[in-house]
This record gives sequence, C-alpha cells and structure tokens, in this order.
Amino acid sequence: MKIKFQVVVESDDSQPQIIQEITEIERSYLQPENLGLSLTEAKTLLKKVQQTLVEQQIAEYEHQQNSCQHCQKKLLHKDKRTIVYRTLFGKLKLPCNRLFHCSCQKHSTRTFQPLANLLKQRTSPELLYLESKFASLMSYGLSVKLLEELLPIEGQINPTTVRNNVHKIAQRLENELGDEIDTYIEGTPRDWEQLPRPDLPLVVGVDGGYVRYYDKHNKKAGNFEVIVGKSIKADSTSKRFGFTYSYDDKPKRRIFEVLKSQGMQPHQQVTVISDGDEKIRELLWGLNPSTEHILDWFHITMRITVMNQMAKGLTTKDFKLRKSIKEDLTSVKWYLWHGNVYKALQLIQYLLDDTWFLAKGERKSCPVALKLYDMMEKFHTYISNNEGLIPNYGERWRYEESISSSFVESTVNQVISKRMVKKQQMRWTPQGAHLLLQIRTQVLNGELKEKFQHWYSGIQLNR
Repeated sequence: MKIKFQVVVESDDSQPQIIQEITEIERSYLQPENLGLSLTEAKTLLKKVQQTLVEQQIAEYEHQQNSCQHCQKKLLHKDKRTIVYRTLFGKLKLPCNRLFHCSCQKHSTRTFQPLANLLKQRTSPELLYLESKFASLMSYGLSVKLLEELLPIEGQINPTTVRNNVHKIAQRLENELGDEIDTYIEGTPRDWEQLPRPDLPLVVGVDGGYVRYYDKHNKKAGNFEVIVGKSIKADSTSKRFGFTYSYDDKPKRRIFEVLKSQGMQPHQQVTVISDGDEKIRELLWGLNPSTEHILDWFHITMRITVMNQMAKGLTTKDFKLRKSIKEDLTSVKWYLWHGNVYKALQLIQYLLDDTWFLAKGERKSCPVALKLYDMMEKFHTYISNNEGLIPNYGERWRYEESISSSFVESTVNQVISKRMVKKQQMRWTPQGAHLLLQIRTQVLNGELKEKFQHWYSGIQLNR
C-alpha cells in the first residue's frame, strides 16, 4: 500500500490552484510497529509541509512589498540575499529581496529589506517558548536532546544557543519590570477606607539558598546567595519569585509586582514569615503599610531539638543537673510557643550558667557541655535579636494562621535545588542564575505562556 501526501494551495486572488506532492509512505502487512505514522515519518512530513507553506507565504509577501505603500509605484530591485530563520520544524533559508525606497517619501536609507525587517528575531516565538520552558525545568543540554528527539531540528540547536535565547527572554522580562523606588505605599488611610473590604492576609515566606559560583580563573570559587519566596492567598493559590541577591538591582519591585498580581490592596494585611534575617525584612519594607513580620517557628524548634539531642549526650555524674537542663529546654520551647519571650530568655540565661559550669568544671569528663554552651549562647542571641518578631504561636495555630515557613523550604528545593544544585555538577554566574530564575518562576507560576501571548498576539500555544 502506498499513500501520497499532497498540499493544495488556493490563493485569494483567483489564481489557479497549486498542487505539490510532499512525501510518499509505503506499508506492507500490518504490524504493531507500522500502525500509523512513525516519529521519523511525522517529522519528515511536518518539515516538508512547512517548507511548502513557507515558500508560498514568502512569495506572496514579497509580491505585496514590491510596490510603494503610498503611491503604489513599483519599487526597483537591488539584490537578493538569504536569511536563516529557525522554527519548530527545521531551519529555513529564506530569500530576502533588497529594494530601493520610493522617492515619494523621505527615508533615512536608500534601500530596505522587507522580510528581514519583519523577522527581526531569527527564531520563531513558539520555538523560543519551548526552549525557555524546557530549559527552566532541566539542563540546557537535556532540553536540546528533548527538542531534537520530538521535532525535526536535529543538529540545528545547541545548549549555548538555548541558553542565550533564555537569557534574552529573561532580559525582556527584566526590562518590562518597573524601576526600583523607596516605598510602594500610595494614598492615605482615609483613601484606603474608601476601598472595598480586603481579602484575608497574604502569607509571604522568604528564604535563601546557595549555588556554586562560576569563575573560569578560579575553579575553587565559593557560593553566592539566591533569595526565593512564595506568596499564598487565602484560597491557597500561590506564586513564587526568586533573584540573585548580589546581582538584582530591583528586588523590592519584583516582590511588589508578585503581590500586586495577587490582588494585594493597600489596607490588606501581609504576613511575612522568615528566619529572622535582617536583609529579608528590609526587602519587604515599604511594600504594604500592614505588613507583619513573624519569626519562623520551624527555625526555633529546630535549634531546640538539636540542643535536646546534645543534652542527651552529657556524661556528667550530676544526674539532677542533667535532668534539669532537659526540663528547662522543654520549658523554653513552651514559653516561646506561647509568646512569652521574657521568661524564655530568662530561662536560657539559667541554662547558660549551668552549661558553663559543666563546660569548665567537668571539661574532661563532659566535653559535650562546651558545644552545648556555644549553641545555647547563639540561641540566646538569636532570640534576643528577633524578640519583636515572636508572636503567640499557640494562639495563631488555634486560629489556623501560618506560623512556619515550611512551604518556603519546599519552594527553595523546587526553584533552586532541583535545577541548580541537586545531582547536577553545575556552576553559575550571578547573572546567569538570576536570569534563569526569572524564567523558572514564570513557568512554575504558569505565567510564561501569557507573556508570550501578550508579546505575540497571533501565537497559538497548547492549553
């Protein structure tokens, strides 16, 4: 059995039909492997159909451009060149005429190339979209292999090209972001009273992660910090954001636009949960007048758990003192859970005295005591510095309000670790990591498709 595929072209100006044979497929006895089209046949068919379609499109467009758009006079032809245009179904070499401008209008140049001016980007929007989407979810090399496996573009793209295209798209997103300003609070309390009743508080969690720094002159270069966050509405819908702290010059604007896209109103409460890092609090200053900062309960209880484990390793002969330390640590946790920071700090000071006594009095017989003392001292400093950020966690928990940034820990893993750190021996520049983060967060938020549809009104992407 032979099956022939043909393309029939019908023009709009009553020209005769053009029938062009595309390809031919042969089939013998039916087998599971020859039922329908194979991937190779499908790729060949798509490539040849596109080639025929493009030839007709270019011929029609060039014919339309041969006349002056003002006086309809036929333009003089100077020469013909070839431009390369990359699509989902292969690399196209398109004939591009160079024409003289008509004398009826003044122009800055004598000649122009209509097709080259139309196709300023030499990669189709759909291919850019797929490159950006897959490169944000997996390595550049794997993205190339996946696209080549599914599309007829073998050997026509490479990881460097994909990376450069991703950076261009990310830079376009950066250029559309507004300028950084000191405060984003507009209006007065009297104006806010006229607004509709706000929704329940937005919960924003912010945390940091580290990726390996790339320096071609120093292979032992260290790490740099990447800030990642997640904003959750009352209906559980969420959005993520991320940026390189040392590179980004408008981080507050970035966070504000995320909150604004979720419908944040000036008189709506925003609850920020963090590990107490001062620079994170500064990032969210001036975004909303009703911002409430809370110290993450997870970071508190994690430190207490570690100290409890160390207390179990105390080898002092004073059984009562060892038991007292364990009981006091439990009490510290209880006081902090109920927001009684004064009592917690007072008890931590007693624990410091006890562990100091063990560390100095029984240095040889109880070496764990010195480590416990050092950790207890750091914990005392941590609670003292963040005293104003510790609420009544128990009360908030009973009212089903957020007290932990555990959702941010998973966001750090989702946004940074899976793409840049875990099981991937990668090193990054601050700029490269920052630009990739913008695409990755757009993909995870489901917004990249909307951006492309806004930029290219005629693009049709899969739903």
